[in-house]
Amino acid sequence: MTDTRPNSTTNSTAASTQTIASATSLLPHALPPCENARIALFAMRRMGAHGLADARASHTMFTAFGQGFRRPLVLLRALMADLAGTSAGTIAIAPCCCARMTPAESAMLSVLARVETAPEIARYLMADLLGVRRIDGVLASAAAVAAAFADEGRPITV
Repeated sequence: MTDTRPNSTTNSTAASTQTIASATSLLPHALPPCENARIALFAMRRMGAHGLADARASHTMFTAFGQGFRRPLVLLRALMADLAGTSAGTIAIAPCCCARMTPAESAMLSVLARVETAPEIARYLMADLLGVRRIDGVLASAAAVAAAFADEGRPITV
């Protein structure tokens, strides 16, 4: 007599493979190796999920920058407000503890890393991210954030 019951091991393996495939399609990018980019990403995720005045984002910036934390923090808050006010759609962010990034997060970090050295690439990435043509104000905010990080000795690279 043969066993016709479904194999639970095979089903759980298939389900976990499908879950992994689904997760990597939603979060296709690994975290950046640059610690400064990870700090910016964490603060953006916290502010995006919990508001611009999130205490953990502020604490992270204080811990990373010491007494010079105010300028990068205020400029990052302004950038997040500009992003939210200018975007034609929603900008997907992952939970703070997630070890992978959404395409939108990856694009934002690429903009911050390239806004000074490759402004045209940053402009196209920002326009694609926001879905609008007039992105000069948001791009200026991104340039200010990138400069604030660099001025404090923490340039963002990806």
